[in-house]
Amino acid sequence: MNKAKWKEIMLYGGAILVSKGSLAGCYPLIPGFFAVVFMEEVNRTLLLIFTIFGMALFIPVQAMAKYTMILLVTGLVVRLWEWANRSCCTWIGAAAAGASVFLLTIAGEVLQVRNRAVLWMGILESVFVCAMVLAAAPVLQRFLESPMPVWRDREPRREPEHGEKLQTYAKSFNGLSQIFSQMENFKSNFEPEEMGKMQQEIAGRVCISCSQCAICWQEESSPMYELFFRLFHSIEKRGGAGEEVHQELSSYCPHSDNIVEEAIGVFEKARLNLAWYNRLLENRGIIAEQLDAMAYIMEDCAREYKDISTREGKLLGAVKSRLKEKGVLSREIHLYQRQNGKISLQLTAASKWGNCVTVKEMAKAVSQGLKRDMVPGRYTRSLIGQEEAFLVFEEDTLYHTLQGVARLTKDHAQISGDSFSFLELEGGECVMALSDGMGSGINACKESEMVIELIEKFLEAGFRKETAIRMMNSAMVIQGDEGSFSTVDMAAIDLYTGMCEFYKIGAAAAYIKHGEKVECISSASLPAGIFHQLEIERSSRQLQDGDFVVLVTDGVTDCLQVPMPEETMQEILGALDTNNPEQMAKQVLERILICTDGKVPDDMTVLAAGIWEK
Repeated sequence: MNKAKWKEIMLYGGAILVSKGSLAGCYPLIPGFFAVVFMEEVNRTLLLIFTIFGMALFIPVQAMAKYTMILLVTGLVVRLWEWANRSCCTWIGAAAAGASVFLLTIAGEVLQVRNRAVLWMGILESVFVCAMVLAAAPVLQRFLESPMPVWRDREPRREPEHGEKLQTYAKSFNGLSQIFSQMENFKSNFEPEEMGKMQQEIAGRVCISCSQCAICWQEESSPMYELFFRLFHSIEKRGGAGEEVHQELSSYCPHSDNIVEEAIGVFEKARLNLAWYNRLLENRGIIAEQLDAMAYIMEDCAREYKDISTREGKLLGAVKSRLKEKGVLSREIHLYQRQNGKISLQLTAASKWGNCVTVKEMAKAVSQGLKRDMVPGRYTRSLIGQEEAFLVFEEDTLYHTLQGVARLTKDHAQISGDSFSFLELEGGECVMALSDGMGSGINACKESEMVIELIEKFLEAGFRKETAIRMMNSAMVIQGDEGSFSTVDMAAIDLYTGMCEFYKIGAAAAYIKHGEKVECISSASLPAGIFHQLEIERSSRQLQDGDFVVLVTDGVTDCLQVPMPEETMQEILGALDTNNPEQMAKQVLERILICTDGKVPDDMTVLAAGIWEK
């Protein structure tokens, strides 16, 4: 027999025992206990039978008749309310029980069923029953949800938790990353040992068939060693043998032309091997960086959510009670706390009556139970029915944003080389990203689209911003297309705190507008895709209610043709009087076109996002 059945049997036993409790000739525990248990998931018929059986054992016949009628009226009212509204709140059950006691007391006084019954006694009893139902309902809810104690002979072996496993995996990936990082560094010049091997290779090809070979190479004081050393350095710097080195070599060796020709071939082959060796080391560095990223995401997943369900059992009980009042049955309910202190609720729920219940209505019940403003998660469905569904509720943010964009394509170009994205991440973060591909047209569009798509995928997977940008840069470097460069301009707004993080790689200046005051955030880094080691310029700013964040491509500022285009952009933004982000972006381009006489010499894109308190 499972735990739920045992608890149900205990409730039936309690229905019998409450009949022994009396107060001034009244038995308020009977209707109070019945109403509380009747609204839970028990066999209501058995509950009524056991309650009547208890009354038959312990109370007089007249009182039994009265309280039997009270139970029937209470059960009927609750059942009719459930049928009409597909839900039943605790206060409905409390009111039904209290009103039934009061009405039956008055009826008994009128019919003189109970001798010397007084009206005030009925009022006090009804108030007591109503208060008892309201107070005992959450207690009974926690009793039904709490696990029953289990005694074991010995403590079972503790299995590692999911977070501990991820931490172990993360350490392994960190170890692999360090192994790759500790390998040899890049080489720009040849080592003396490599020079000696090239010298032996040339001597083996040319000098081995010469009758003077033993004379030239037998003695360590032979000038051939010095001549070969100077020959290699001349080829390394100039790409060929210098005239002085060639003449001096000719005075010592009759096969100088063949030696120079072989030396150039051997050196070019060695230089090609060196380039491939450095490329291999570069790829190892990229792999090490990706292993670091994987280790970070594992560590982040291990510590991102902290299960506080056990600690906050009272809150979860209140949530289940509130949902049940809405006609929703919930199970497998867990409460998690994020790193920023905000909470997330996950549960499996279904409609008790088979009707459709909106998740927004459930969010109100969850908010009441947790005593915080909660909203449905990003990918949570909007309705639930009789089939169980997995739902997520997140703590609501303090701010919300509206975004707008305005774009112009270069004259005579078919497509813009700029790409952008507005992304809402889990954890209450809004990210706006802008990329400008090298040049214009289809190729530039492909480059910038690839940059934005990679960043989106990495961020949605849970990678932090710097890691996402570096992994995107690694992909562009590995791709190896010459001239495949793109700028990256990103602004990540924390909607809980209003803090905005800017990440800039070769991008134009960004702007924060607060009324007529405009702040400029500039950058001097190189675009992505040029070097493996990427320099990311990062800065933070605290946003206030009504602030706007504006990102532009260099095609916007370059068209101003003034010594200080950033200051001109600040003046343009400061003069705008609109709270609509899209209108703000369009008005910026309208003023830029005035400066260019209506011409569009380069692709132009303006992103604007406004932040307001809810």
